[in-house]
Amino acid sequence: MNKKRRLLLKITGFFLLTLLGLAFFGLAIVAKMAKNLPSPEQFANRQINQSTKIYDRTGEILLYEIHGEEKRTVIPFEQIPDYVKQATIAVEDQEFYQHKAFDWRAIIRAFFVNLISGRIVQGGSTITQQLAKNAFLTPERNFERKIKELVLAYWIEQRYSKNEILNLYLNQIPYGANAYGIEAAAQTYFNKSAKDLNLAEAATLAGLPKAPSYYSPWGSHKNELERRKNYILEQMFKLGFIDKEEKERAQNTKLVFTEQNIGSIKAPHFVMTVKEYLAEKYGEDVLEKGGLKIITTLDWRLQKIAEESVEEGAKRNSESYNGRNAALVAQDAKTGQVLALVGSKNFFAPPEPLGCEPGKTCQFEGNFNVASQGLRQPGSAFKPFAYITAFQKGYSPETVVFDLPTEFSTYSNICPLVNINYNNDNSLCFHPENFDHQFRGPVNLRNSLAQSINVPSVKVLYLAGIQDSIKTAQNLGITTLTDPNRYGLSLVLGGGEVKLIDLVEAYSVFSQEGIKHRQAFILEIKDSQGKTLEKYLDSATQVIEPQYARLINNILSDIEARSPLFQNSLNLTVFEGREVALKTGTTNDYRDAWAIGYTPTLAVGVWAGNNNNKPMQKQAGSILAAIPIWHDFFSKALEDQPVEFFNKPETVQENLPMLNGEYIFNNEVHNILYYLNQNDPQFQNWEAPVKVWWQKLPG
Repeated sequence: MNKKRRLLLKITGFFLLTLLGLAFFGLAIVAKMAKNLPSPEQFANRQINQSTKIYDRTGEILLYEIHGEEKRTVIPFEQIPDYVKQATIAVEDQEFYQHKAFDWRAIIRAFFVNLISGRIVQGGSTITQQLAKNAFLTPERNFERKIKELVLAYWIEQRYSKNEILNLYLNQIPYGANAYGIEAAAQTYFNKSAKDLNLAEAATLAGLPKAPSYYSPWGSHKNELERRKNYILEQMFKLGFIDKEEKERAQNTKLVFTEQNIGSIKAPHFVMTVKEYLAEKYGEDVLEKGGLKIITTLDWRLQKIAEESVEEGAKRNSESYNGRNAALVAQDAKTGQVLALVGSKNFFAPPEPLGCEPGKTCQFEGNFNVASQGLRQPGSAFKPFAYITAFQKGYSPETVVFDLPTEFSTYSNICPLVNINYNNDNSLCFHPENFDHQFRGPVNLRNSLAQSINVPSVKVLYLAGIQDSIKTAQNLGITTLTDPNRYGLSLVLGGGEVKLIDLVEAYSVFSQEGIKHRQAFILEIKDSQGKTLEKYLDSATQVIEPQYARLINNILSDIEARSPLFQNSLNLTVFEGREVALKTGTTNDYRDAWAIGYTPTLAVGVWAGNNNNKPMQKQAGSILAAIPIWHDFFSKALEDQPVEFFNKPETVQENLPMLNGEYIFNNEVHNILYYLNQNDPQFQNWEAPVKVWWQKLPG
């Protein structure tokens, strides 16, 4: 035997001995774990689950307790419809009747995924494994628990038949909302017994156990639940459980869920936002059984004020302007901590008007969180993002543009540049009006922003650049403007869709002179043993240079500059001894009304309108529908806030006409592009009305 062969044999022998040693070592560990595992017969003696509690920022006000008790009614296997059994197998374990407790392919796949991530993120669990986990094991995710799960699953398969295992599973598994087992789930979500479930309902319930909070029909992912139901129906069809006609009929079946009964809860929209975050990060098992203690950022005093302000304001709007809903978000501008969140005028109230179809025709739906779920057009509330982008490019509050009837379309043969017909609704034309149908001639950027004048603001967006203005908005916290090619110059009048909670975050960046503090809902999370799992840490990033943010603050807090806009309502924007910046927004046809205001310490935003985008009555804009709600909350919230003032911006010096505030030069008047770029495509569009205006001036 040559040396190479002997060496190869030695290496092979060493490798085999090492593997054998590891195998014996692994078996010893498994055997040791197995000694402490319960017998599968001990279903009646399962672990005691501990509820998760969510508190306000003081840790003294209990907002909500998750799964304090289990609703469960055990029913015989024969009373469970075949649809339920088949839907469950189709989505959870298609090889259930073939494997012996494990699906090795799924385990190997999950092993590598978990190895890469360094923790358990994918289970590869069969129905038997899930039964073992839910019946006997603690909810933490680690490799030791996974081994215990496999051992228990093997024992269960030795002790029970497949039908018995499926029966135990369907009577054991959590479906969310404290409902454990299929009977409790059917009663909770459809107010009927499991034996009366139709195919669409069965497929819907089968989709819940993967992530009950996420897929809750009362939460923010109803569309995802619908897609998951349809996916399950497709799987049932592929497996031969149902035919094509049954599948299509179930996919088109309109589901009618019962009204949510979540028991005692404070700040429900805020709590549900926190609950969804917890379920996504820690998993449903930990959320339901782990005994977590959550200290949130919520200020209970401010939350109560916010709820009262929104409810009273929405009632007033409903009676006066046919606007049935409102929402409010308050944020600590210095930390990013959300202090109050009201997603609707009343979480528990039935939809309005009576008999409306939720998600489609209802003007009000209580459990829909407009603050964080609603995509609404911001109207003029978007304007500061364009103005601050323009300031970054060298324009200043003294820069002058002309507020005159202006056609921005370059199709001059179709869209005349003078004598504009405002009844011309040709989609190729774009000639916005001002809210008061008046035109002011030359106006500087300070007044055009403070008074929210439309035509000059469209020009500012053009000068700043649409793409750059969107980028600015994204840097400040707007998460929804993800398709820049979709928007035109109407963006500055509210052509995109945003969330109220994002607007508040973005305006807080102005307040902090360009520093963005990551929005936060949680101060601390501890497990049942008192171990800290998560703690608030401020995450601050300078996203805008201070000078430009100071310019915005200086304009939006200028009472004299905004007084022509607010007129008789100006008193609702003034707080004695305080400096408060404020911007409003109203969309076309009065569908959305906004008020976003802030100090150096507090940012507050209000939305008013209807869930289904039905317009409020004419003239029910931000000043009438949103400002009173905002003022009612803000005036009371400031009582506990320190008195601080905005830092003044540096003076911007410019020598070029229009940029320095002078619009008459050498006894001539031209639009700003005359001095910047006469070859610009908009030059003639802007120049033509200026010539007409100048010629008509007396003298």
